Amino acid sequence: MSIKIKVYNQNAESAGEIELSPKVFGMKINNDLIHQAVITQMANERQPIAHTKDRSEVRGGGRKPWRQKGTGRARHGSSRSPIWIGGGVTFGPRNDRNFKKRINKKMKQNAMLMVLSDKAASDNFIILDKLEAAEFKTKAFNKIISGFENKILKSVKEANTVAKKKKAKRSFLIIVDKGDEKLNCSARNLTGIKLINIENINIVDLLKYKNLTITKSVVAKLEERYK
Repeated sequence: MSIKIKVYNQNAESAGEIELSPKVFGMKINNDLIHQAVITQMANERQPIAHTKDRSEVRGGGRKPWRQKGTGRARHGSSRSPIWIGGGVTFGPRNDRNFKKRINKKMKQNAMLMVLSDKAASDNFIILDKLEAAEFKTKAFNKIISGFENKILKSVKEANTVAKKKKAKRSFLIIVDKGDEKLNCSARNLTGIKLINIENINIVDLLKYKNLTITKSVVAKLEERYK
């Protein structure tokens, strides 16, 4: 079954239709698989920064504080014991902890295609014929995004009664086929907007941002890669 989606130019004007491959944009959703892929990616991005010293790493404490017997006090072998103030820490966070998780390559790929399919089935999916920036200008790029909000996504806003009462925050993930310095510089200072190229596509970003905007060339590369 073919999937047809409208194509727009960067002025938010209709520029025809495109037929999407059901093998990429028509996958059946499996929430458990998507959850597993998300947890794996987030775990692999974790950096073990927090670190506490145990009794072998704390400075000092080489000499026995007092003799074993005859003082009337409890016996102690080192002032660096965890029960002493200034001593080592027991069961504290360590920077040698390994958070890495693994997932089958095919499972990871299918999870991402499921999220793309879910986006394609929603009203928050925009396909552009191309996206270009003539100059390094945040104001000009913001005008393009505002056009998407006012023209393409207007019907979605009107249907959402919650958005009428409280203005929803901007949330756009834009994927282009290759890095463009003008686009990157124009988009990076805008809140709620992230621009990446197709090589950096990942499931966490796809789920994090409400609206997904991609170009026709990205669609072609995705279908070629995952056909």
